[in-house]
Amino acid sequence: MELSLDAATLDLYLRHAFRGMAAVLDRLDDETVNQRPPGWGTNSVAGLVVHCCELAPSWFAMPGLGRDSDRDRDAEFLAQGTVDELRDRIDRATEQTCALAAEFVAGPTVGDHPFREFLPGGDRSDGALVLHVLEELYQHLGHLEVTADAVARPPGPTDR
Repeated sequence: MELSLDAATLDLYLRHAFRGMAAVLDRLDDETVNQRPPGWGTNSVAGLVVHCCELAPSWFAMPGLGRDSDRDRDAEFLAQGTVDELRDRIDRATEQTCALAAEFVAGPTVGDHPFREFLPGGDRSDGALVLHVLEELYQHLGHLEVTADAVARPPGPTDR
């Protein structure tokens, strides 16, 4: 059995993940989007959104296509913003990520980039890189959903 993934399918799943992130923003306001749930190691929805908007294009660009990237991963999780700013960021990241993913699928790619050593099981293949990006986006989409559940204000009596 040969498994193939074309650019259109990859584009569909990337856009689906980013749309899910935008939908989480519908549940929050400018204050709650920046709140961290109580407990060690939690992140705000804003921080998770910024992280996803940086990681996806960066992985296709750097270990995928061999381009430079100047991410500050730690700062991504500390980022804050308004709901509208985060929506704009998601829109820009969606277009940038999908364009880079299309280039990645068309090739050529850089299979020996050192960051590929972080892919599970030592698999440095293009398929492993694509799965890693999708895994990260959907994992963090789940984190966004749980975080929104934890910080969203319950509806008041007039909201029901």
